[in-house]
Amino acid sequence: MDARIRGTVMPVLEVALDPGDRLIAEAGQLSWMTDSIRLSTSTRGAAGGVFGAVRRAMAGAGLFMTEYTAHRDPGRVSFAAKLPGQILPVQIGKGREYLVHRHGFLCAAGDVRVALSFQRRLGAGIFGGTGFTLQRLSGDGYAWVELSGEVVQYDLAAGETLRVHPGHIGLFDASVDFDITMVKGIRNVLFGGDGLFLAALTGPGRVWLQSLTITNLAHSLIPYLPIPEVGAQQR
Repeated sequence: MDARIRGTVMPVLEVALDPGDRLIAEAGQLSWMTDSIRLSTSTRGAAGGVFGAVRRAMAGAGLFMTEYTAHRDPGRVSFAAKLPGQILPVQIGKGREYLVHRHGFLCAAGDVRVALSFQRRLGAGIFGGTGFTLQRLSGDGYAWVELSGEVVQYDLAAGETLRVHPGHIGLFDASVDFDITMVKGIRNVLFGGDGLFLAALTGPGRVWLQSLTITNLAHSLIPYLPIPEVGAQQR
């Protein structure tokens, strides 16, 4: 199996499969593929089986996984980034597990399992009422994750803590301790404008942060969206 990341601002992951190779991705991730690729959609790949898949779906992630295989002849399957950013490869194995934001998992090869690891509702002001969710990548193989904007990497020493707006969390080692904390100070809460919650990431381990959040992007686009006419709303 050979994987290449093409492009810069809106990258595309292209994976070449030989007969016998297997690639899994959440349903709906496919961008294009050659004619020799076959698809099979199921809950396979979700840790915990059907119940694990249902938990992920209730948290806003996908219920089904799609398995891609090459039928008789080699083929290629491609996944395009949904937002400007980067696609990162990560190796998964014993002692190499990761937590990724809800929409970060792109695809995986080998015996990689995807499971819901953390979920908490943080209010409509941060995630439109859908809550904050992390998925755990475990097993044995390779995975590719999609992070938005520029990616900033930190290596945290044991006991070192980084406080981050939850929307900027992209990926981190499973060895990193994670918690959600409230902003201290009544004036900061009422007038700070940075939200009520921050994520506390405590080492040891590596953290990948993303500079572009979906909520910031949505807020930036609101002034440019057309406003329906009053008469049209009444009709």
